[in-house]
Amino acid sequence: MSYRSIVLVKQVPDTSNITGNAMNENGTVNRAALPTIFNPEDLSALEAALEVKDRFGGTVTAISMGPAKAADVLRECLYRGADRAILISDRRAAGSDTLATSYILSQAVKTVGEFDFVFCGRQAIDGDTAQTGPQCAEKLGIPQIAYLLEIIDVEGKTATLKRSLGNGWEIVKTQLPALVTVLEAANEPRPVAAIKMMRNKHKRAPLEMTEGQTLADEDRLEQWSMDDINADLERCGFAGSPTKVYRVQSIVLTKSGSCEVPATREGVRNLIGELVKDRTLG
Repeated sequence: MSYRSIVLVKQVPDTSNITGNAMNENGTVNRAALPTIFNPEDLSALEAALEVKDRFGGTVTAISMGPAKAADVLRECLYRGADRAILISDRRAAGSDTLATSYILSQAVKTVGEFDFVFCGRQAIDGDTAQTGPQCAEKLGIPQIAYLLEIIDVEGKTATLKRSLGNGWEIVKTQLPALVTVLEAANEPRPVAAIKMMRNKHKRAPLEMTEGQTLADEDRLEQWSMDDINADLERCGFAGSPTKVYRVQSIVLTKSGSCEVPATREGVRNLIGELVKDRTLG
């Protein structure tokens, strides 16, 4: 028996490489000033899907939602062994919070067709909400296993998995299809394969092409709109996003030096008092 895996991946700003230009004057994130990377835990999710393919047979389909630039991570999925890559890109999806994003991604998964696994990273480093995966499982009506550490076995329509509990781990069994969120500690993502890179390096989504450029069929990266996934536009973009950003602040730490805090109740009480006085707390 072979297994059809879908992996949800995201291109994110590299939060480990923040510069003084990371914020616009109005307090919003200046994404143009930040380099982008493959979300680390999504890369581990891709490796988990490829492991299922290697050990038990099957296929891997990668899906990413974003602007034309997001096609970079899809090409990287192909370089590592994914069989199919799909870019979900539509201006009507702009401003989607996790609720709208999970709806759009779940519609894309349904559009792909039958599947056994949906893999995604536990969370993205640009939001850290860990909400999109579980919300997708709910919308797809399938069980979810969070915090994957190891794929132990897959037999028939049952998967045996090891998941983290924070201070320990447990072995669980789930019926397929199921959605699995993956921790970065679950595996060591394989390197890009040179042969696969040569085969797929020219693949482009239509959105990436400038006026007058054409794509050969073998170089075309699939690109879907909200219409292609039969999405309800009231549940997409700003219209489908109840989350409202009240304020974005850039915190600048001005103090320097250090002090020793006695390991006593009085020492801790004085420390808290100083932090409140400096408005670090409260």
